Amino acid sequence: MVNYKSVLEAIEDLQRRGYTIDFNIGFDGIQSHQSPFSLSPDKFLITEVYRFEGATNPDDQAVVYAIESKDGIKGVMVDGYGISSDPANEQLIRDLEIRH
Repeated sequence: MVNYKSVLEAIEDLQRRGYTIDFNIGFDGIQSHQSPFSLSPDKFLITEVYRFEGATNPDDQAVVYAIESKDGIKGVMVDGYGISSDPANEQLIRDLEIRH
């Protein structure tokens, strides 16, 4: 596992490694504004997770997820945590399978 210094550094490296889709949490799954699809949690795996602490600013707290669909679509999703977290997002993340 790589130790990135920033969210941007993590995203840029993941994109270089093929995680090119920008995923967002939708009503009942993961969506991309780049492509017209929405997939349920059972169609995806979290392959990597990077957590960033906001040492000087709590607004900088974020988690970067590398996500891969079972069909081979790879992308990145960024979510806040702590005061920036959304309970609906937390439940969806729990529903995704994490590959160890």
